[in-house]
Amino acid sequence: MTRADGRKPDELRPLEIEPDYLEQPHGSALVVQGKTIVLCTAMIQEDIPRWLRNQGRGWITAEYSLLPASTGDRVEREASRGKQQGRTVEIQRLIGRAVRAVADFKALGERTMWLDCDVLQADGGTRCAAITGAYVAGRRALDRFGLSRTFADSVAAVSVGVVGGVPLLDLDYSEDSNADTDMNVVMTGDGRLIEVQATAERDPFTRETLDELLALAESGIAAIGERQAEAAAVALP
Repeated sequence: MTRADGRKPDELRPLEIEPDYLEQPHGSALVVQGKTIVLCTAMIQEDIPRWLRNQGRGWITAEYSLLPASTGDRVEREASRGKQQGRTVEIQRLIGRAVRAVADFKALGERTMWLDCDVLQADGGTRCAAITGAYVAGRRALDRFGLSRTFADSVAAVSVGVVGGVPLLDLDYSEDSNADTDMNVVMTGDGRLIEVQATAERDPFTRETLDELLALAESGIAAIGERQAEAAAVALP
């Protein structure tokens, strides 16, 4: 099967991760995955939530947003509505959970790392690209403050799914919107699973299909991890 953009079923979209895209944040990364573009920043504050005080450990939290012009139709800013949508809350909680899964909070000390992920252009896989970029941005910020030991491993994510009966890696919007099965997989660099979000959009899928999709995701995340490592290894400005 050849996809609309010419990729093979097990092929990632072209992926670029540009570290230190902005000067002001402690860490930043621009992730371009096909036509999906996500800007991730990391800031470290010498403060922690009340419930963590005097425990000698820190915290990591994330926020996520779609810019108004990121999709085909203008997305209303959530601030103008007075509250965040459920989807936004779900995604930013996912990003936070994913990065916290590889964090040593004792090594971070009594500090909070804020990860902000803004979707500049959406064409499928925005939450996965945000997790991939949040790790790189966070790693750059930690390196800058001599806190590199906070991350015990890397973390990345990718979408997989079944479209027209064929398992596919890294779905774009046209594929995702027509998928029979849709799945997002978050993994550590050493191959452990952090989160698997799988939905049968049409007919239920078999355990065999699940295993095939997980294998696809594992190969994709291994390739993404190589790009992350390259971005994280660039000398700090």
